[in-house]
Amino acid sequence: MMIVARKDYIDYRVLKSKEAFDDVVLLAANQRWNSCINRLYYSCFYLVGALLYKYSIKAETHNGAKTQFNLHFIKAGKIDVKYGKLYSNLFDWRQESDYADFTEFDSKTVIPLLEQVSEMNKLLMDLINM
Repeated sequence: MMIVARKDYIDYRVLKSKEAFDDVVLLAANQRWNSCINRLYYSCFYLVGALLYKYSIKAETHNGAKTQFNLHFIKAGKIDVKYGKLYSNLFDWRQESDYADFTEFDSKTVIPLLEQVSEMNKLLMDLINM
């Protein structure tokens, strides 16, 4: 197993988040709304993972990351509840868009999420960089 320095791991997750958000822009331009949901979720997920890792909070699954994020940052009052709700919705919608048949998201749902996720990611980055 390769040993990676904490900062290198966090930097890697930040890069993955930025790549996922860049994918969202390309997918939205091509009206690939379900794929946008997937990448929006992952854009947040990578930063949530980096934030948890920074504070040595273990989460081994996507659901675990969501639970730990809510416990240590939303319920603790460090992050506004609206971002906890956004992350939970993205978690659910990503699963729906990836695994449920006949689930179709549209521009009216997805386009507003771009700004919301961008705001959340900025907030997460601020916490990561503290």
